[in-house]
Order: sequence, then structure tokens, then C-alpha cells
Amino acid sequence: MSTNIVVPALGESVTEATVAKWLKQVGDPVKQDEPLLELETDKVSLEIYAAAPGTLGEIKAAAGATVEVGAVLGVIEDGAAPARSAAPAQPASQPAASQPATAQPATTPPAAAQPAPAQPAAAQPAAAQPASARPSGAPSDATAGSAMATLAESPGPVDPAPVDATKAPPVAAPPDRLAPAVRKLVEEHKLDPQQIPATGKDGRVTKTDVLDYMERAGKLASPVASPTAEAAQPAPAAAKPAAPPPKPAAPEGQAPREERVKMTRLRKRIAERLKQAQNTAAMLTTFNEVDMTNLLAMRSAHKEAFEKKHGAKLGFMSFFVKAAIVALKEIPAVNGEIDGDDIVYKNHYDIGVAVGTEQGLVVPVVRDADRMSFAEIEKKIADLGRRARDGKLALDDLMGGTFTISNGGVYGSLMSTPILNPPQSGILGMHKTEERPVAIGGKVEIRPMMYLALSYDHRIVDGREAVTFLVRLKECIEDPQRILLDV
Repeated sequence: MSTNIVVPALGESVTEATVAKWLKQVGDPVKQDEPLLELETDKVSLEIYAAAPGTLGEIKAAAGATVEVGAVLGVIEDGAAPARSAAPAQPASQPAASQPATAQPATTPPAAAQPAPAQPAAAQPAAAQPASARPSGAPSDATAGSAMATLAESPGPVDPAPVDATKAPPVAAPPDRLAPAVRKLVEEHKLDPQQIPATGKDGRVTKTDVLDYMERAGKLASPVASPTAEAAQPAPAAAKPAAPPPKPAAPEGQAPREERVKMTRLRKRIAERLKQAQNTAAMLTTFNEVDMTNLLAMRSAHKEAFEKKHGAKLGFMSFFVKAAIVALKEIPAVNGEIDGDDIVYKNHYDIGVAVGTEQGLVVPVVRDADRMSFAEIEKKIADLGRRARDGKLALDDLMGGTFTISNGGVYGSLMSTPILNPPQSGILGMHKTEERPVAIGGKVEIRPMMYLALSYDHRIVDGREAVTFLVRLKECIEDPQRILLDV
């Protein structure tokens, strides 16, 4: 009996992922719930865990393969894995098991070290070799329903495979941990990986990075298609198209006049989502401004005691999250969404907090924020922001938000019109707090002021509701005790 390792659901509108690396090899014992491999999507990286104990019997999708939801990555086999041979198999007419020890030459290892008579993968016909026997650098694409690996129940620890002492130990991976396919390409073309701009996770060089670098360096005669497209449609034997005319070289010591860099999966996904919002929603933005005097005074008076008691810094975000929830409860359409011909009003408040990273903008979600204290919100936002910058967010962290808050003020933005995060119907834009002259009781005073922007889907939220939402939020920020007293 065997258990398939499959690609799980990857979240809203995410249909495929890339196999980043396998954490187990064929023949390794596997415990239930033990991580087997890492997948990368356009949003996050995630680990795939073993659904049953046993032995990793086969890998169907090697590192670098693009796989769809439901595709089989590998197989977990029941029972011990077949012994891995370190020496060539004996001829079929003279099985190793039938040869007496006295007939073996002096150079033959002792009988106890003889491998099992299983035929090695190298001796099998090419058509019969499993995916795990393919070169590790060869890209492969798996579609839904295709097998990728197997896990088998193991009755006990597996003995290590025999080691051939005549073979040199494997060469350690370089510091930049190049994937097999990338290393092969770099070595074939004698490239310096340190010179190749990396777009992969944790600064790793991907195969696409290498191909783009070679194209820019003139090592390829024509643009290179993706590995998937190349495997599916080999290039015809027709003459290659003429290369475009060379662009003028930049003066010595200066950067090139132009540089072409392929978009990352995350950046492409961000572009798709933003364009989707513009194409589907009737977006409109309403502005207001808020006097931050009282909030700044409260924060200054209590921040040290707050941090000492709760172990978290007292920022502005917890106040704006709480104030937004007060306004969302009063104007529920801003917390809703359109689903076909229906309007879905949500009585839970999962607030997305936009976080800028080197790879792009992500929006992790603070779930059930209405049930959390100020300290809990501050801790959660700090944790999500840290994991977003480290690339360690899980898919669940990014799914299911009902409303989003984006703080462009941390970058110095004075005013902007944020774009909706579909299928949500509202997003609040915070901006830089700046001292400005304002009229207070018939007198001009200098006050710390912030512009607020609410972008909303006009199909579900009317202008009156949008203005009321901002006014209610403004009241809570200018008099923070309202939040605590729920008035």
C-alpha cells in the first residue's frame, strides 16, 4: 500500500507552484507529519508534510518543476525501501546471491557488504525508469493527477546504504546553494554565479536568472523560452532569427543605459491582482484628515509602561485597527463583498495590514481583530511583518481578509489613492503625520495632521457611507477614549 504526496490547495486564485527543494531522498524513512519538501508560489513558500509514516519510495517532481494543485509529488511506500546499490549489478546468468564467498576475487567486498540483487535504475530501460531516476537538474512539469512521490510504512529504522570506498565523496554545494539545474547550466557555460542577479527566495539564483544573464551577456543567439515551454515544444530546425541590433554601450565605468530583468512570480501576481481590481470594481476614493494631537499624547504618556507590561511597542496601527472596526460595525457594507448577484455582509473582522518587502507588497491578515486587545494586535502585526520580510508567511496568513489598512506614511507619503484588494470592498490609506496650520476655535494653531484615504467599491458602498465611515474613524482617533468606552 502506498500514500501519494499531493499539491494542496494553494489559496485564492493560486493554481500552481514550483518545487523549491526536497528535504528527503528516495529510500529515506519518513515519520508522519514530517516535512518532505518545500513549494514556492507567487506569494509564499510552504512545506509539504507526510500524511503517513513509511519510506519515500519515489519522487515524481524534481526541484524546479512547476506543479498544479492536486498533482502528485511523490509516493510514500509501506514497508522498508529497497536497498540502494553502490556497485554494478551482477550478470543475470550469475546472480550475486548464488555466488559462494570463496569464488569472489580479493577485491570484492565481504559478503555482508554485498548489496541486494535489485537491479539498479541505470540498468533499466530508459522508458521504465521512474521520475526519481532522472537527472536531478532536469526540469519537469506535473499536471493534476500525475504522481510525484510515494511514502511507505517502515517496520523499523532503515540500514544505511553500502558505501563504495573507491568513489570520491560528493562535492559540497557552493555557498549560494545552487539548484542542480542551475549548477549544471553555470558549469557548462563557465559562469560566475556571483555575477548573476538573483530573484529567487533568500537570494538564490534560479535557472531563469541564468538564462536572462546569458542573453544579456550575448551568450545566447536568441531569447530563451521558459524551461516548461522548451520541454513541451522543441525548437524547429529552421534558421534562427537574426539577433536585434546591439545597443550603444555605456561609457566605461558607468551603469548600462538599460537593463532588462524578468518579473518575479510575486511581482507578476501583484500586477494581476491590482489590474483585476481596476477592471472589476467601480473604485472611488474619499479623503479626510485627522488631528493626531491626543493620540500622540496618549502614546507618549503610556508607551514605556505598555512595552514593559506587554513586551510590545505601542504604535499607531492598533489604534487605527480598533477605530476601523468601530466604523466597519456602523457601516457594514465596507466590510462586505459582492459575490455574483449577492452582497455578502461579514460579521467577523479580519483586518489585512499591508507590508512592503524587497520582493513586493504582501497583505497578511490579523484575524478576529475585534476580539483582540491593543497589545495582542501590536504583537500580531509585528510578528506578521517580521515573517513577511523573512519570506516565512504561510498561505493561511494571507487569505480571508475582510478589510485592509495600508500605511504609506512610513515611507513619507503625504497623500495617495490606495487600490482595493479583491474581493474586499474597502481599503484605508494612512499617510505621513505632518505639522500644519489649522483653524481651531477661530484661531490658527499648528497641529500634527494626517490625511486619510478610503478607496471603496462604489457598486456596494455609497458616497454617504464612505464619508460617514471616515468621519467615524476620525472621531475615534482624535478622541481615543471613544474606542475604550465604545461610544
